Amino acid sequence: MSFADPRPLFQKALSQSFAMGAFNVYNLETVQAAVSAANDTSVPLFIQASKGAISYAGLDCLVALVSAAIQDCPIPIVLHLDHGEDFDICKKCVDAGFSSVMIDGSSLPYMENIKLTKEVVDYAHKKGVAVEAELGQLKGVEDDVSVEESTYTDPAQAADFVQKTGCDSLAISIGTSHGAYKFSGTATLDFARLALIKKVIEEITGYPYPLVLHGASSVSMDWIAHAEKYGAVLGDAKGVPEDLLQKACKMGVAKVNVDTDLRLAMTARVRESLVENPKNIDPRKYLSSGRQEIQNTIEHKIRTFGGRE
Repeated sequence: MSFADPRPLFQKALSQSFAMGAFNVYNLETVQAAVSAANDTSVPLFIQASKGAISYAGLDCLVALVSAAIQDCPIPIVLHLDHGEDFDICKKCVDAGFSSVMIDGSSLPYMENIKLTKEVVDYAHKKGVAVEAELGQLKGVEDDVSVEESTYTDPAQAADFVQKTGCDSLAISIGTSHGAYKFSGTATLDFARLALIKKVIEEITGYPYPLVLHGASSVSMDWIAHAEKYGAVLGDAKGVPEDLLQKACKMGVAKVNVDTDLRLAMTARVRESLVENPKNIDPRKYLSSGRQEIQNTIEHKIRTFGGRE
């Protein structure tokens, strides 16, 4: 089974008012957990890898791992590059078999972002690969990328950007942020901005256009307490409440990225296993508990985003 083209999947999701979950992977256990969740829920999803994950696992090894894992999975699964920083890494992932890549030129001046995104779109589309771009910046830390303050997406600029680049989906900034420390006060998202961005882009494209939310982990207080019980130090970590995510999904967001929640779930379970079983030195045993918890978390997220089992 080959990796799925996300574009028809986006249209199905938008027609049914749900969003596809996009889940970051790094190793065997995270890949297996994502594929098992797709199988058990019968809901398509994105398996995505960042530059950091590719550096850790190796590009060819990661592609081979996901390819092997989906062989017996009848559910469409997209293999996606998360936060590609330049044309070169996007090209490598396209050539390696990814069905979707993200080019993140959001830190560049507007016209440079357009130029870079258009370059990636032109190359990827020739190979049948979809392209996600980003306009506006999310604060927070992801891998080695750190942004101090958010820059919200300008609706008029978003419509112009999509028209000039031809990108297939657009990651927008409306109040989410990367990492485990998203809000210091009340969590809010700018839904009026979301509605306007959707409206102006669809006036240009003439069809339901897929918008993407990054930095959308909820950072469950229960999981924080559980992880800290077994030695983690998370302090004032705070994520996006799930009711806000559900509202965004119903308003036209077609893809929601989740990374921190998976890290938290796996770390908590692995810590628990090691503390409760101090004589265990078998990685298969403590990593299995983490793998199962990631699968549980992904299945919960699929339901949260409106996917149907």
